[in-house]
Amino acid sequence: MYKIAIAGASTLLGRELKEALEESPLAVANFVLLDEETAHGQLDQVGDEVTFIHAIGEDSFDRVDFAFFCGTEGLTRKHWRQALRSGSTVLDLSGALDQETGVLVRAPWLGSEAVAPDLFTPAVVPAHPAALALALVLDRLQLAAPVRFAAATLLQPASESGRAAMDELHQQTVNLLSFQGLPRAIYDAQVAYNLLSGLGESAILSLSAVEARVRRHYDALSGGRWPALALQVIQAPVFHGQTFSIAVELERPTEISALEEALSGDHVDLVLEDTDSPSNLAATGQNDVLVRLRPELGSSRNTNETSRLWLWAACDNLRLNAHNAVECALDLRRLRPQGTVQ
Repeated sequence: MYKIAIAGASTLLGRELKEALEESPLAVANFVLLDEETAHGQLDQVGDEVTFIHAIGEDSFDRVDFAFFCGTEGLTRKHWRQALRSGSTVLDLSGALDQETGVLVRAPWLGSEAVAPDLFTPAVVPAHPAALALALVLDRLQLAAPVRFAAATLLQPASESGRAAMDELHQQTVNLLSFQGLPRAIYDAQVAYNLLSGLGESAILSLSAVEARVRRHYDALSGGRWPALALQVIQAPVFHGQTFSIAVELERPTEISALEEALSGDHVDLVLEDTDSPSNLAATGQNDVLVRLRPELGSSRNTNETSRLWLWAACDNLRLNAHNAVECALDLRRLRPQGTVQ
């Protein structure tokens, strides 16, 4: 039986990960919930077992097989080497380690990759959910025709930045309706009822950093199989669920039915009716990426084919991240004798 530690268990992503693990073959593992000192003693539950969240100490990762880091980047950087020294397999959902030497960015749903983890891999970073969603869509389109160009606008929700960001968006919304001043500790800008391509000078968050991370993860997953991605991240006034506007140009005109057939499959839910258009609300709680295809019919004389198309997509960012992390752990089981810390 494996032993699993969740560092950052009190966060939104930590709770989503816990649910994803409970639905997976790893549900029978022994779990230890860890977090910052401020979360120590909080009551939680894993399956039917009630437990407490513990502050990370010197022996927190002893005999732990898989250590999931889903708290702040600072928490990951502070403790990941401690978990590594204890013999744990490190999975970093915070993205803090994606530029560390030897660390691999992974998404098992995309099939075989050029570089697979081995016993010398220090950690694995499950790909950013936006990079994973974009990669899934472009990988499927490549089955119908080579993609010449792809550009995407990502509308980022507050939940991607944690509970404090969601709380500030909520408080801004309430204060605007009652004509009060706005809290700005996280965004240093008005996010409620607003769309922003950049945040204030004193903002804790950085949209340019998100863009850079999504590009890095997309490139790592691509391995040169797909075109470079033109990307813009917009902070949206929504609490949860990522949405994307994606423009794609193909190398040749291709039948629309062939494109729809290529997109359909595991982890991608193709929506055929405008009345069921993908949205952040529709994607909440879903394991799949919801996609609606709209051809640019003027790109071909034949109305049944196109070389340019628009895609409108949505996904549950926390759920996608958590389930990808679980798939990474299941894939890494081959490097660990069951029940034994190497």
